[in-house]
Amino acid sequence: MDMNRLQPVSDNEWQIPPTGKMRVPGVIYADRALLEEMDDKVLEQLVNVATLPGIVRAAYAMPDAHWGYGFPIGGVAAFDPEDGVVSAGGVGFDISCGVRTLHTGLSAAQVRAVQQRLADALFHRIPAGVGSTGQLHLSPREMDAMLSGGARWAVERGLGEAADLARIEEGGCMPGADPAQVSARARQRQKDEMGTLGSGNHYLEVQRVAEIHDAGIAAAFGLHEGDIKVSIHCGSRGLGHQIGTEFLKRMVVDAARHGIDLPDRELACAPLASRLGQQYLGAMRAAINCALANREIITHLTREVFADLFPGSRLELLYDVSHNTCKEEEHRLDGQPRRLFVHRKGATRAFGPGHPALPAALREVGQPVLIGGTMGTASWILAGTREGMDKAFGSACHGAGRRMSRRQALRTWQGRQLKDALQAEGVLIRSPSSRGIAEEAPGAYKDVTAVVQAAHAAGLARRVAKLVPIICIKG
Repeated sequence: MDMNRLQPVSDNEWQIPPTGKMRVPGVIYADRALLEEMDDKVLEQLVNVATLPGIVRAAYAMPDAHWGYGFPIGGVAAFDPEDGVVSAGGVGFDISCGVRTLHTGLSAAQVRAVQQRLADALFHRIPAGVGSTGQLHLSPREMDAMLSGGARWAVERGLGEAADLARIEEGGCMPGADPAQVSARARQRQKDEMGTLGSGNHYLEVQRVAEIHDAGIAAAFGLHEGDIKVSIHCGSRGLGHQIGTEFLKRMVVDAARHGIDLPDRELACAPLASRLGQQYLGAMRAAINCALANREIITHLTREVFADLFPGSRLELLYDVSHNTCKEEEHRLDGQPRRLFVHRKGATRAFGPGHPALPAALREVGQPVLIGGTMGTASWILAGTREGMDKAFGSACHGAGRRMSRRQALRTWQGRQLKDALQAEGVLIRSPSSRGIAEEAPGAYKDVTAVVQAAHAAGLARRVAKLVPIICIKG
């Protein structure tokens, strides 16, 4: 990272002053060590985002930021509804990829006693990997119902629990979804993929709470040292990727017609008020519902596995939050409430205490912010802060962030060796692909604890608990 282009605001906040066509400054939240590790492409992409029509306040990058498609991964930008834009690249291809964390009520000793059986049962029950398919095969009518209903649809079909809905963004169903904007190709790709993890950095992990950093909030979240949790990280699978691909192409073609001068074709966007912009929002919201339904079904399958091995166990949902979305939200701008369209690409929504969108049981302490770790390393649970609402529109980091490409990782590690090494440390990996294990090697990522510390120090979110894996199911 070219430090000469940055002005320090604090030890964990750096500003890129507006130059050229930038409408607003760029802001990067990171300590110096993380910043120096970032590719210069992050700075370049952040500057490009700052040139887009209707952007307000600043273009932001989180501590885990790295190069992405158009927007940096770890990027946040909010746009005015009247003259702003929506960008498919600002949401990403895995629409509504997110994390949900479940309580098990079990101790580490109970899980260790059946660790091998549990790992094998979860791997057998929950499909993972490239092109993985499940037991559900959606008819056109059921596809429409799922795209409209999200997790609520899954619950109504007996594939989830009604109590979960209060602990999911948007109550488990994203309003404004328009299934008619989802192409036949996207539907075809998804019809057999519900209830599947997919590949890449997606996973299901059985985790132990290793450290508590805020006892009061941890107690409100139901977190205690030694507890066993389950975290699920996945998104909208082939459907979301197809929607992103199709609309990016259309937005590139349409940009000139709306007088939008793109500094990078990958920043393709459409005016929020335009026909194409509204069509994308309708399709994207349908993909959000797909992801919410997918995580709900995987939760249902996970509960079945735990019930077989631990009769009477109940896996209650702590929270489910996405990190690849564009949401219409109310935020304060220049002291006044404004409706804005907030893009979060590889950035987690992190609403602070008192926010009306949070369930009553969590409202006093703030939203759980679920930070996925890398295979074999720690994950974190943070809490949104009031300070963070004014810093980056209630957003925080979403994970460790890659420091090495998948191709580089494949040249550096072998999947079988990694699996054996992690097993020696007490972490069981189950995956259909040795290649996938190598691509997601812990060493290919930044230090998630350093990323979390930077987010905490910047005031984006507060550290609550550190979780370490016992079992990891990978694609």
